[in-house]
Amino acid sequence: MGKPAVIGLTGGIGSGKSTVAKMFGALGVHWVDADIVAREVVEPGSPALARIAEHFGDHILQPDGNLDRAALRTIVFRDANEREWLEALLHPTIRDELARQLQPDHYDLPYVLLVSPLLLETDQHTLATSAIVVDVPVETQIDRTMSRDDNDREQVERIIAAQMPREHRLSRADYVIRNDQPLAEVEKQVQELHKQLLDSCRG
Repeated sequence: MGKPAVIGLTGGIGSGKSTVAKMFGALGVHWVDADIVAREVVEPGSPALARIAEHFGDHILQPDGNLDRAALRTIVFRDANEREWLEALLHPTIRDELARQLQPDHYDLPYVLLVSPLLLETDQHTLATSAIVVDVPVETQIDRTMSRDDNDREQVERIIAAQMPREHRLSRADYVIRNDQPLAEVEKQVQELHKQLLDSCRG
């Protein structure tokens, strides 16, 4: 069997991408989470973390040497120039590592998932042949993110404003999972889409 097709899975913050990815995983689908890869490339001792500490100062590090992600997030979502500097540093590194992890050994299914909040905002979309968008109303995004991350509403709204608008994201979707429904209904959508992807990727 040749290399599996890469299907992107994206959605705004608080949309439930990881929940949906785990549902695909339960069906045997290999998936790579760009958020996890983004943490891996800034682990202590990495060249990227050294550049970040040099640029922002050592106060951006926790006492154990790990990146203080909350402090960094506060800085970059208040200053677009700082966010652009950080993205220019990290995006190429993250993309290379994603490409590596998206080719599993000894894999029987015809597709893998690239799970990324920035799939459509960055060149990560060029790794994928099509895109699934996990969609919820904006107010649901805000409520979920505030309860999950202990952020205030203003901070969450800034993050959402920095991401691709919901309507634009949906316009670029090849498939949509509606995630403002009971979990059983979401699982049913995932199972149906999985069958569709198996057929189309084996095509």
